[in-house]
Amino acid sequence: MLTYIIRRILYAIPIVIGVNLLTAILFFYVNTPDDMARKILGEKNVTPAAIENWKADHGYNLPTFLNTKEESIGKVTQTIFFQKSVPLFWFDFGRSDRNNIDIGNEIKTRMWASLAISVPMFILGIYVDLFIAMMLAYYRGTYLDLWGLIIGVVMMSVSTLFYIIGGQFIFGKVLKLFPISGYDTGLHSIKFLILPVIIGVISSAGAGIRFYRTVFLEEMNKDYIRTARAKGLSEGKVLFKHALKNSMIPILTNVVVSIPFLFYGSLIMETFFAIPGLGNFTIEAIQAQDFAIVRSMVYLGSILYIIGLILTDISYTLVDPRVRFE
Repeated sequence: MLTYIIRRILYAIPIVIGVNLLTAILFFYVNTPDDMARKILGEKNVTPAAIENWKADHGYNLPTFLNTKEESIGKVTQTIFFQKSVPLFWFDFGRSDRNNIDIGNEIKTRMWASLAISVPMFILGIYVDLFIAMMLAYYRGTYLDLWGLIIGVVMMSVSTLFYIIGGQFIFGKVLKLFPISGYDTGLHSIKFLILPVIIGVISSAGAGIRFYRTVFLEEMNKDYIRTARAKGLSEGKVLFKHALKNSMIPILTNVVVSIPFLFYGSLIMETFFAIPGLGNFTIEAIQAQDFAIVRSMVYLGSILYIIGLILTDISYTLVDPRVRFE
């Protein structure tokens, strides 16, 4: 098993390198430093001298990948890629292009607000989706199953913005049960998190319930389930003991790969509820056209996704002996 884990980690190394290289191409070739300077300084009435000064102040006045004016190792080190992208490998995100803040420090600070909203939403969402999906599978073919599917499809068809705006209006404006925006530290933050967590669980329930229901129904048509029924086991025991256990691989695929993104938070939810997490941080950077922050968050999101895939592969070894023995 240890060999399998090491092999999966080694497979990720060239992917990380490729992600960093692709990010550099997107932000330094497709969107050149001159474009960055114009957007930050203003598209109108910006002089070539002002652009060059901005590039020199922020380290964008160097060649992108190869500096032919330097000698020896300087040909590589005195480049935008080496000074801006290579440090991302050890998570040195540098400083903001617009207000010169430390991006790494902002990520460490805002990460906790994202976790405060995404972890409860994640855990509660899994329990709700699995429980309802198992109930629909248990009562498959009945009116409960039919109406569950219809409601699930309707919930999937409605935009998340509808849930957010509707929830803020009903529970915040009309009933005045929860604040509709803002954030606080410690236990005082709970009152600001209840409404976005509830809305997050509800808005994602339709897709989650349909997915898990399909997984359970697929398992319940297999031979070992028929054998369990033939032995006289109750339908509840067949579903909750046998089918659930053997459905863990697709469930883990859906669940574990999402865990690293808990640090990233929810872009839309944090923006509408004014929660100072990483999602809100990213949206603010996009609006301000602060490309250093956007580049860092794109790279961080890619790394988190790769970590999620590795965790998913490792979790397979815990529930599937075939993977472990291979």
